[in-house]
Amino acid sequence: MRYISTSMRKSTAMFCCLLVLMAGCSPFKPSPRQEPVAALPSAYSLYSEQDRETGKWWEAFGNAELNGLVEEALSANLDIHVAWARLRQAGAAATQAGADKYPTLDLNGDYSHSSAYSSKTKKQTTSETHAIGLGAGYELDLWGRIQAGAMAGDLDYMASREDLSTSAMTVAGEVVSRWLEIQVQRQKKRILAEQVKANETYLELIELRFRNSISTALDVYQQRENLAGVKAQVPEVESEEQVLLHELALLLGKPAGSITVADADLPEVAELPGLGLPADLLANRPDVRSAGLQLASADWDVAAARANRLPSLSLTGSAEFSGTQITTIFNNWALGLVASLVGPLLDGGYRKAEVEKARAVVDEQVATYKNTVYTAFKEVEDALSQEKWQREYIAARQLQLDASRTSMREALLRYSQGLDTYLPVLSAMLSVQELEVSMIDYRKDLLLYRVELHRALGGTWTDNLKEQNADRKTAANTNESSEG
Repeated sequence: MRYISTSMRKSTAMFCCLLVLMAGCSPFKPSPRQEPVAALPSAYSLYSEQDRETGKWWEAFGNAELNGLVEEALSANLDIHVAWARLRQAGAAATQAGADKYPTLDLNGDYSHSSAYSSKTKKQTTSETHAIGLGAGYELDLWGRIQAGAMAGDLDYMASREDLSTSAMTVAGEVVSRWLEIQVQRQKKRILAEQVKANETYLELIELRFRNSISTALDVYQQRENLAGVKAQVPEVESEEQVLLHELALLLGKPAGSITVADADLPEVAELPGLGLPADLLANRPDVRSAGLQLASADWDVAAARANRLPSLSLTGSAEFSGTQITTIFNNWALGLVASLVGPLLDGGYRKAEVEKARAVVDEQVATYKNTVYTAFKEVEDALSQEKWQREYIAARQLQLDASRTSMREALLRYSQGLDTYLPVLSAMLSVQELEVSMIDYRKDLLLYRVELHRALGGTWTDNLKEQNADRKTAANTNESSEG
């Protein structure tokens, strides 16, 4: 190699410098968007004076077990494990997309053995060749195609991370919702147990009055029917509780029937949390951030497709030592340097169609981004509206319940004095007992609307999520051991 001429080295250096300068000319880059892709209103329909909270909102419910269940789900939920795996896939794909920015270097070795027999000389000749060398290659990114592909890969990876955050927020909300619904079913059971006890007491009194010829047999039958109706609601509540426990177990990455939840009082719904501005959703909602990153990635794909229509320039080099014996392999050497320019002339419109396809993907991502942003705003407004009217609905139903209880007391008084039949008592009792059970559902709906509001507002607490990869490492070590 020391015999390469000085003029050849200078020519090669000048040629490489020229190529590097050409590579710096990358005209195909996405143009910055001048207008917002999706504009939002300046404020929500409701206003809160609270500071905007982007942390772990479920801790405001004040239940240590609930906090532990959410944290366990964030580390063990299988959907989140899937999201982590997809994130690793996206990271590997981003590395592959950017690999062409760097030269390649390969080590190669050859050995050949040949034997020939001549019928004329009656001799057999044998020859061997040994070779070892290096091969290098590098494509100059003249038009920015490789850089655009690498940028698209990086943005896809970032979008995948936001998808992971979206999964985590969804799982946290589902765990809280299931826990609340379990507590609701248990509170229903307690109310039904009290109603059964009260109905049994009324039945005893009516039967006593019947034996004393004060009440009729119809009164006894009606009260027995009412008691049976209340008891009939218990199995449905028990079944719903078990189904909710099974769903919660699945959210925790466990088989059904493997978890227990302690009884707890339903938390009170506090004042509205800090809402911030609608524009904050662009930063706090991971699904919105993901959609924006996917749009940016699509823009870079267009740039890559446009650059792919222009010629590409590649450099390849090789250095090889060879010899007929291992001991003489370094006696002979060869050096090669090749530059190849490839430009598409006829491809049946393939590359042009690729550009149009990439631009269509951009249009799709623009529409997807707008839809995601407006959906996020709608979800916040829906949750605010539902919570507002649910509070008024609960207040109205509470007045109805109070009135029903007063009516029941009056009907019982008139019945005990023999001024009226048992039918008004039964009607008022059914109304009271139905409302007592329904009020629990009304409170549950209010709590679930608050959960939906927190989910709709997003947050930044998912930035601290870490992959729980102990199982993956254990599996990898097991596979390596079995292969060994």
